[in-house]
Amino acid sequence: MTGLPVSLFANPILHALQTKHRHFTVSAGKARRYPADVAPFVAVEEPTFDALQSLHSLLVPGEQVWIADAKFPDWPDIVWETSLECLQMVLPDDVSVPDLEMHFDTLSCSDAPAMVALTDLAFPGFFRIRTCEMGRYYGVHSNGELVSMSGERITFDGYPEVSGVCTHPAHRGKGYASALMWQVIRDHRREGLVSWLHVSAGNAHAIELYRRMGFIEARRILWHRISRRD
Repeated sequence: MTGLPVSLFANPILHALQTKHRHFTVSAGKARRYPADVAPFVAVEEPTFDALQSLHSLLVPGEQVWIADAKFPDWPDIVWETSLECLQMVLPDDVSVPDLEMHFDTLSCSDAPAMVALTDLAFPGFFRIRTCEMGRYYGVHSNGELVSMSGERITFDGYPEVSGVCTHPAHRGKGYASALMWQVIRDHRREGLVSWLHVSAGNAHAIELYRRMGFIEARRILWHRISRRD
């Protein structure tokens, strides 16, 4: 397996909310979203004016959310703020998962405040108080403080995303990020699942790490941050 099916990965939020994450779905017409305290992601079945009206009804004034690759007709009540190019990378089946001698803590939603605080250092606003419900998470603690973590986010049948990869600046260079990712990947391999991830096209350091682990680029995707006008 060296690719990711475009039929799923061109609109990953929609497929997640129709399958493994359907219990999170908040919908109106052909628009879907995660609850705001779970994740800042929305999707539409097709980029039409009607879908945009439905999406508008799911947002509160001023709320910022992200949508993948959608191209809509202009509509004054939705503000298009910025775009972010990301790589979708996948770990081929023939990449071996190394055995690592390192202790990991299984995180739960009781750890959510610490998880939000840690991830806000690297990608503020993406990890919310209920993001912990989207999948499994592992972490490393030092003197009682969560200093590194990794887990799962966007998930649909057969394809869980490796996400939430973050290490406190004071604890970088110790191999925590890759080790925690391998723990998540080990779970996936045991269950016959394909590990994949998103990474900003401008994050050269992270891309280099993922390539060393064996991940390859499958495709590129544009994420657009939009908001509902007050």
